[in-house]
Amino acid sequence: MPSRSAVAPVWRQLAHRPGFRRLLRVRLAGQFADGVFQASLAGTILFNPERAAHAADIAAGFAVLLLPYSVLGPFAGVLLDRWSRQRVLFGANLIRALLVCLVALEIAAGMHGQPFYLSALAVISVNRFVLSALSAAQPHVVPDEQLITANSISTTAGAVVGAAGGGVAIGIRMVAGGGNAGYAWIAVGGALWYLLAGLVAAGFTTGQLGPDEHTRQHRESVRHVLTGLVDGGRHLRDRPAVRRALVVIGVHRFAYGVTAICTLLLYRNYFTDDGVLRAGMAGLGQVVLAIAVGGGVAALISPLAARRWGYVRCSAVLLGLAGVVELALGLPFRLATFLPAAALLGLAAQGVKICVDTLTARGVDDDYRGRVFSVYDTVFNVVFVAAGVLTALVLPEDGHSVAAVVGIAIAYEATALGYLVVSRPRAEQLASATAEARAA
Repeated sequence: MPSRSAVAPVWRQLAHRPGFRRLLRVRLAGQFADGVFQASLAGTILFNPERAAHAADIAAGFAVLLLPYSVLGPFAGVLLDRWSRQRVLFGANLIRALLVCLVALEIAAGMHGQPFYLSALAVISVNRFVLSALSAAQPHVVPDEQLITANSISTTAGAVVGAAGGGVAIGIRMVAGGGNAGYAWIAVGGALWYLLAGLVAAGFTTGQLGPDEHTRQHRESVRHVLTGLVDGGRHLRDRPAVRRALVVIGVHRFAYGVTAICTLLLYRNYFTDDGVLRAGMAGLGQVVLAIAVGGGVAALISPLAARRWGYVRCSAVLLGLAGVVELALGLPFRLATFLPAAALLGLAAQGVKICVDTLTARGVDDDYRGRVFSVYDTVFNVVFVAAGVLTALVLPEDGHSVAAVVGIAIAYEATALGYLVVSRPRAEQLASATAEARAA
């Protein structure tokens, strides 16, 4: 296996690429804002003493998000392959800032029900658009042989600062209070970071981030979008390695979504404080921090493992690890075991995503990257939402379910084994990783 010093020159080369640094700053500012805003929503719905939410309320919130996610993702991808991605990153972040201010007003006014969920949906829908644009733009600021390291840095750093944003939001809550007014101020703080992300994106030139297509349509229509989706589907059909990777990330996200809702309900209704280990929203902040630590470790080891084993084998090992963690550390249902479980599951989740991100970016042509990554983001998020709806409806209010933990573990192990078996006759991922290692 290559030593860490062998990878370090790639990191230094990326640090000297101004385009990569600027795109990373856009991501970090936006995902920090995501963490702040999502914490304000979670606190408003689940931990606000001025509201009373049950598992059915959680399911209703997820259900509102499900269908629009499915519709928006592919259509956004087609447009990303026609519009300047620099303009998308600039304009979408400004729109997010305005929408979050609207949500903050609704929180302060104590608004409930579908209008509130729809406002939150508008913000999160734009988030998916931005993340797709960031993924599609990455190959325009780094060379192909450095893409796995760039994806590792970007996705992991984004996850870490997102967790940091959630932690900062919890800190603000302690000062501003846990009522409607306090959570409204938290949301406004997120809006300021979205504004910053837009201003940083303005530093790119209009065509710097692609797309490379020379015959773009100047006016979009439903027919153009549908035609583009068909073309993108055909492009994906001819790339079995990418298709398999999307299936794997979909199964993983479903299992991870079930775990997330179980954890949320356990910390809200089952666990009690145990010394420095906390229940409630403070305890969830500790969980988010543990996940961020695991994601940081994944950024260090995933590029090395992928270069040695290939993307498929690396992903399978991480999925197998996640299954063992669920059984060994999840079944005791204790605060003391949940934090290390969160760190290891965060490592596995981030490592799998790094492998799938890189395999997808290297496996599709640039003219189709926007729509393929939008399909990827749709799979990534819709299955998570579906898991949330199902779990919130069938689990007990306190989240304690041995069957759920065992089922998740079986899903992880079966996916790992199936991915290895199905991919074994095809060596494209391993060959790609070997070529990349030689180039680096």
